[in-house]
Amino acid sequence: MTHVLVTGGAGFIGSHTVDLLLSQGHRVTVLDDLSTGLMANLKQCEGNPNFHFVKADVAEDIAETLDQVAAIVGPIDRIIHYAAQTAVPLSMDDPASDVRANVIGSVKLLEYARRNKVAKVAFASSSAVYDDDAPVPVNEKSSVRPSSPYGIDKLVVEFYLDYYARLFGLKYTALRFMNVYGPRQDSKSWYSGVISIFLDRAASNTPITIFDDGEQTRDFVYVTDVAAAVTKACLDDAAHGEIINIGTGEEVSINTLAKLAIDLAGSTSVISYAPARPGDIRRSVTTMDKARALLAFAPKVSFADGLAHTLNWVRTQL
Repeated sequence: MTHVLVTGGAGFIGSHTVDLLLSQGHRVTVLDDLSTGLMANLKQCEGNPNFHFVKADVAEDIAETLDQVAAIVGPIDRIIHYAAQTAVPLSMDDPASDVRANVIGSVKLLEYARRNKVAKVAFASSSAVYDDDAPVPVNEKSSVRPSSPYGIDKLVVEFYLDYYARLFGLKYTALRFMNVYGPRQDSKSWYSGVISIFLDRAASNTPITIFDDGEQTRDFVYVTDVAAAVTKACLDDAAHGEIINIGTGEEVSINTLAKLAIDLAGSTSVISYAPARPGDIRRSVTTMDKARALLAFAPKVSFADGLAHTLNWVRTQL
C-alpha cells in the first residue's frame, strides 16, 4: 500500500485522482486550503480508512503539517501536486499572488520531498507554457513562450523539478494538460472551463458568450482519463525526468462546442460574441506519441460520451 499526498485534492481533477487511488487500495492524504476546492468533491471518501484530509495552504510552511500527517498516517511515499491558482485572467491581474501560489508553494513542496526522500513527484503542468506561434499540433519539443503569468509559473516549476532531480536525485514526471473537462468542474467560478460553462448555460437556456470569433480550437480531454495518466506517472518510476502532454490529439473549435452543447441539451440558448481575452491561445492540440510510449496512455472516454456525462452532472447541480 502506497501513501500518496495529493495537493489540491478537493479540486476538480484532484478529487477524481483521489477516487482512483482509493479504488486501487492506496492510502491518500489530501492537502487543500479549500480556496477553490470543495469538500463536496470528496464526500464519497468519508469513512474510508485509507483517506485523510488536512486543510492547509501549500505556500505556507507545510513541513510541520506534513510531519504531523506522517506521524498519524505513515510516511508519505509519493506526491501528486495539483494545488495552484489556475485562472489565466486572475494571473494577469495579480502576478505576484500567482507566483506565491504556483511557484513558492511548489518549491516548498519540493523541499519537503527532498528532505523526506519522497520516491516521486507527479506535477500538473499546462499547455499554457507553449508559444502561441508554435506549429500545431504541439509536442513536448515545441517552443515554449507563455502568454500569461500562469503559464510562466508552470514553466518555472518544471525548471525547479529538473533542478531537484539533477542535484538531489528527486524523481518526477511533469504532465502538461490540454483542456480538461468533466463532472465537478464548477461553472460558476473563475476556474471553470469552457465546457462546464457552455453546458451550464445550455441546460438553463441562457445565452452563451463566445470570446473572439469562435474559431479558436482546444484539445478537450476527459477528467478521468487525466486522473489515470497522473496516477500512472506517480506510481510508476517510468517516465522519470520527462515532460509529457496529456490530451486526445483531436482539435475542436469553440463554435463547434457551443453548437454541440445546445443540441445535446435541447436548449434554446442564443450564441453571442465578445472581444478576445488577453492570454488566450488561438489553437491548442497535442500529439500523443510520448504519452502512449511512456505511460501507455490512450483516452478511453470519447468526446461525445464525455459531454453527455458532464451534462448529466451539470443538471444535478441546477
